[in-house]
Amino acid sequence: MRLLRVFTILLIVSFISYGCASLPGGKEPSDADINAEAAKAYADVKSKARFSSNAEWNGMVQRVARRIEVASGEPFQWEAVLIESPEVNAWCMPGGKIAVYTGIMPVLKTEGALAAVLGHEVAHATKRHGKQRYARAIKDAYLGAGIGIAGVVASQFLCKDPKCKLFAGLGAAAAGLAVTFFSLKYSRGDETEADQVGQQYMAKAGYDPSEASRLWERMASAGGSKPPELLSTHPSDSTRRANLDGWLPGAMALYNAAPQKYGTGAPVR
Repeated sequence: MRLLRVFTILLIVSFISYGCASLPGGKEPSDADINAEAAKAYADVKSKARFSSNAEWNGMVQRVARRIEVASGEPFQWEAVLIESPEVNAWCMPGGKIAVYTGIMPVLKTEGALAAVLGHEVAHATKRHGKQRYARAIKDAYLGAGIGIAGVVASQFLCKDPKCKLFAGLGAAAAGLAVTFFSLKYSRGDETEADQVGQQYMAKAGYDPSEASRLWERMASAGGSKPPELLSTHPSDSTRRANLDGWLPGAMALYNAAPQKYGTGAPVR
């Protein structure tokens, strides 16, 4: 019964903490603030990275990035680099700072698949998902702290049994850690929007948008064990492919209207 009262208090404090939390100074950071911080982080990444010497891959990354940047219509200070790393990854920071890791290139198979990846990552930047994530992270940090403090206080005042205090403390700690963990990722809604907008960008850039769905088939085959979709902010591979197939007619209209068409582009060798 006491444990029930403890967790009831935790739940109430959680809602109060989340509702009252705000960013420092009471206002959200501007695009300029976020982009400036991203530029610093990007410079730090580059200072520690080993850039790829593969001329063919570098050329592909630069031309695809440029076409996607133009398709996005954003006047960012764009930059793209190819980093030597076995990691199957690519990203775009707020303000248009792009990195592609060499580990993803063999998985892509085609230039069009690279356009799908960069379209997705650029969409995160153009839709200000990083800014939204930053705001969520700050707010959720307050929530996590509030839950932790509430757990300690509630356990001391409501629990006489040492076992009760232990479980209450563990519950508060777990709740705080979960909040912190999920605040560091894009939301599933962000990921889905980036898939759709990214497919549009690649189509406008002249790449066959049907390659986006085929890309995720290859990514699914290349990946190992993954957490269930409900435990991840990323849609499952099957959901992702179904969404992309559903959006394909609209993307194909953009592709057909593109001034230049590259299809799936050059193969990745």
